[in-house]
Amino acid sequence: MKTIVTHDVSETEDIGRQLGEKIISSDKKHFIAMYGDLGAGKTAFVRGLASCLSPGSRVKSPTYTIVNEYRKGLVPLFHFDLYRIGDTSELDGFGFDEYLAGGNCIAEWSENLGDMLPDGAVKVTIEKLDDVSRKITIENFDL
Repeated sequence: MKTIVTHDVSETEDIGRQLGEKIISSDKKHFIAMYGDLGAGKTAFVRGLASCLSPGSRVKSPTYTIVNEYRKGLVPLFHFDLYRIGDTSELDGFGFDEYLAGGNCIAEWSENLGDMLPDGAVKVTIEKLDDVSRKITIENFDL
C-alpha cells in the first residue's frame, strides 16, 4: 500500500499518470476500483491514467452513460461511474463482464460493486484534505 498527498489537481493527475505508466509496463489488464466522495478528484486521477493508456482521449465523468470507452491506446480503457447503480444485477444489462475481458477498467464508486469487485483489483482511495489537497492511497499495486 502506498499513500501520497497531492496539493493541486495537476499532482493528482500526475499520480494517475504514474499508475498508467506502471500498468503499461506490466503488460496485463487491470481493474482499478476507485473510492472517494463527490469532488474528491476521481475524474482528475482518471485523466492522468488515460493520458498514458489512451493518449489524446477527452476524459469526462460517465455519470449518465455509466461507461466511457477510450480506445486510443494499445489496449482499450473503460471508465465506469457506478454512482447510480442500484444493485449489481444492473451490471449484466450493459455487458460488464465483456468490458472486464476487453481491456483495462477503472470504476468510480466501486463500493457499489459489492461482491462483484474483481479479484486482484487495484484499489485507489482519494480523500479531500482541504480545498486542493488530496490523500491518495493505492492498494494491491506497487507505484
